Amino acid sequence: MTYPLIVVPFVVVTVLVTLATRRRPRFRERMVASGWAAGGLLILTAIFDNLMIAADLFAYPPEHLSGLRIGLAPIEDFSYPLCAAFLIPAVFELLSPRLPQEAS
Repeated sequence: MTYPLIVVPFVVVTVLVTLATRRRPRFRERMVASGWAAGGLLILTAIFDNLMIAADLFAYPPEHLSGLRIGLAPIEDFSYPLCAAFLIPAVFELLSPRLPQEAS
């Protein structure tokens, strides 16, 4: 079960960095947009990973997998697009300069 263990640090970093932006403006909107992006990326991953595995472009040693699959694609493959959909916007938000709040 090597691949599930490789995924854990990516998921932990994604959660921590995303939570670090929760007090930034428009957090909720960013989470909704990340959710939509994640959904699209997961669909594309399901389609193309299954096609590439079916075409024998690559294979995974079963002893290194959790055993859970979506079609031919191991569930571990879906963690990277999911993390990217949330981590990239969160990092961008943290690296963007904070603008002073306008007086009401």
